[in-house]
Amino acid sequence: MNKDQVKGVGEQIKGKVNEALGKATHNPGKELKGDLQQAAGKVQKAYGDAKENAKDNVKRNAR
Repeated sequence: MNKDQVKGVGEQIKGKVNEALGKATHNPGKELKGDLQQAAGKVQKAYGDAKENAKDNVKRNAR
């Protein structure tokens, strides 16, 4: 697991918290912020996943 994967998951969690707070307090801005954080976290995690897959492929092909 690399830093982009960890940061991406962390951002997704923060986004879920903000979304829930926004819903609970009827604050659409906070809810939107949470949605955007979750989306950004998914993108960052996907980037980290791709880096990890590339690294694994290089290791496999080096054999």
